[in-house]
Amino acid sequence: MSERSRRVFLGAAAALLAGAGVARAAPSDAEARKIESLIRFVEARKDLRFVRNGSGHTAAQAGRFLRGKLDSMGKSASTAREFIDQIATRSSTSGQPYTVETEGRSIPAAQFLGDELARIERGS
Repeated sequence: MSERSRRVFLGAAAALLAGAGVARAAPSDAEARKIESLIRFVEARKDLRFVRNGSGHTAAQAGRFLRGKLDSMGKSASTAREFIDQIATRSSTSGQPYTVETEGRSIPAAQFLGDELARIERGS
């Protein structure tokens, strides 16, 4: 195989693997605890309304939904940050971002969960 053919083959293989959503390693115990903490944070916020695909849901419903989505898509996330970015903040069917309504304002779920992850990682 020529050097050019080899590079084309390797590039195509890398693109296929990246696009296929290659399963990552399971989260470490520390990352799994962070993910669980994020879900519990959502569940505990009784003032929260979790909005996905135009429908609002209670904190308890949001927690159940996030756990179910983690169960079905969890292999695509090996860190709490990947859980936020790839599972917990946008619809896997419509691509529409989720929002959180709390304290009279609506914020992207990515920001809401990202802020909590930062607090968890600071240990405060």
